[in-house]
Amino acid sequence: MPRPRPLPLLLIGLLWAGLGAVAPLRGAAAPAAPAQLQALEAALNAADDAPLAALLRAGPGLDPGELRQRRALLRQRFPDLRWQVKAGPARGDGQPTVSVLATGTRLQEGASYRLDAQQLLALDSDGTHINGQTVLSATSLLRSGEKALPVLLQVPDAVLTGQRYDVDLIVEEPLDGSLLAGGISAVTPAQVAALESPALELGALGGGGLFKTVRAPLTPGLQTWALLLVHPRGVVTATKSVRVVADRKALNP
Repeated sequence: MPRPRPLPLLLIGLLWAGLGAVAPLRGAAAPAAPAQLQALEAALNAADDAPLAALLRAGPGLDPGELRQRRALLRQRFPDLRWQVKAGPARGDGQPTVSVLATGTRLQEGASYRLDAQQLLALDSDGTHINGQTVLSATSLLRSGEKALPVLLQVPDAVLTGQRYDVDLIVEEPLDGSLLAGGISAVTPAQVAALESPALELGALGGGGLFKTVRAPLTPGLQTWALLLVHPRGVVTATKSVRVVADRKALNP
């Protein structure tokens, strides 16, 4: 059996993935204004922390100090990292969401890696500061090689407590005899908070990707998965946070 190996980079979770707990949806809270979203994008891409510190205040689901630490770690690992913040689709109750995109590259051990990450958030505002957040979905893909291997990550954004569901990372091109190896592991809230990666035990894959059926815990929260796929054209690392909810109505907030 192949020995466990770490992910290519110490990268788990995303900037806003917090402590692995889902803050409750707060329909009565005021959403962040468009001007605040523009200020957030500028602050995330700023050279120092001062704009971000001025914009954020602690509140439900939001720890500004932790967020600044996570931003610093990501910038160390991806020096050219850039964020884009824009309005996302409205929730079922009509409340707005915010889409946060991050892209960056890094050279490690002679290989080039490209990060593509996306989160969908509900951000609260007191009129002056962003002071609360709910993570609705969070996904990241990290790919090596000169040309990114086309893959499809199929994992639900939300599931019910105790539900069985599929975690799939599919190669979207013919294998033509290529052999694949891969592994999957749950990530602890502590690893998520510290942007640490678990060691994954690699095994040979018989199909066109990595396919696994898992079970959600019996208590609500965030369940985060790390996946590693090794292909002759490069390595793909994926992370995905899944909201675990007790109320069926919360599956599509």
